[in-house]
Amino acid sequence: MVKFTKQNFFFLVAGMIIYVVDIVVDFWVASRYFCQGQYSWSILIMCFRGLSSIITQVFSYEWFKNDWEGTDTGKLKLVFLVHLFHCGIFIRYWFALKYGCQAAFKQKSSRGASEPDPSNFIQKQATDAVTDINMLRVFKAFLETTPQLFLQIYILMEHGNTHFYQYAAIMMSFCGISLSMVDYQISLRKSLPDKDEFHVLSKFVYLFYKLLTITSWTLSISLVTLLSVRISIILLIFLWICGFTWTLKQHTTFCKSKKMEYLYRTVVGIILIFSFFNIKGRKTKVCISIYYATHTVVTLCILFVYMFWKRSIIKEICFTIVSILTILCLVLGIIFLVVYYSHFHPTTYCTPQAYSDEMDGVVEQKVRVKTGRFQNFLMQ
Repeated sequence: MVKFTKQNFFFLVAGMIIYVVDIVVDFWVASRYFCQGQYSWSILIMCFRGLSSIITQVFSYEWFKNDWEGTDTGKLKLVFLVHLFHCGIFIRYWFALKYGCQAAFKQKSSRGASEPDPSNFIQKQATDAVTDINMLRVFKAFLETTPQLFLQIYILMEHGNTHFYQYAAIMMSFCGISLSMVDYQISLRKSLPDKDEFHVLSKFVYLFYKLLTITSWTLSISLVTLLSVRISIILLIFLWICGFTWTLKQHTTFCKSKKMEYLYRTVVGIILIFSFFNIKGRKTKVCISIYYATHTVVTLCILFVYMFWKRSIIKEICFTIVSILTILCLVLGIIFLVVYYSHFHPTTYCTPQAYSDEMDGVVEQKVRVKTGRFQNFLMQ
């Protein structure tokens, strides 16, 4: 069993601090835009945060309800009230810190040869608590952080005037995306049979693959928005419909109730706008090739439109710099993607039996809560 270490505990504390700082920065940036009379930007930022918070609270409470099924209803009512005030994540951090502290600093095994090790139970509780937080942070990263990154980049391109709070928002967006993805991968590795350690090099390769491809796509969508906000909205809706439809065809079984399952599929559709992941038990080679090939074609089409049609806008937004960054991020991102899937992906070291049970997207299990919720959401 993989142990919950002191390093894991300190990373958990750092993640909680960054989560709080991210909230403060969001409200600060929104208030600055509001004071400057840019009400639409302020409202959009708060809408992204509000939508993300509502969805993560719903999932968090549903998981508590599933895990505490048959226990004291009074405790569930209290948890419901906390989630109603959008503070559910802090309950999860409290449990994670509690179990993590016990697992990392206080647990000592005193069992006999034939006795079960009581420390394993605390280790599992700590790991499961952190895993739930990491799953919620993945949702938040694509429901709030990535859209906010897109919004801030668009504002910089559109108006040119830059302020410190804009750079602060962009930096926090990059930090939020980076930490959520790396922490997610760490939890994924702990959940896999025949796992390999997620070494420093693996973390950086995976991080650059995700960040560079997301950055390139964000720049491309920002260019479309500069061309026409209406076209940009239509494109995003079309991409979501494609992602949602694909998710429906996979017949996912992540949630117990149908309503929550459809909410999950809706969230998956949003995530697929910005980044690839497979949610069903199939090899990802064909799917991921089609996904990023499509992104590449659309990105090149957008750049060609600006080159040969919108020359007046090109001068205003320093098109040369933006186009170089877009192509460079895309090319480097795909290179890191190939390196990651060739040398660092879990399926490169799983045994055939393990791989038949483990899927790039979701592991089908009839007893979801008993075996660990994370087994049903293995994003790649």
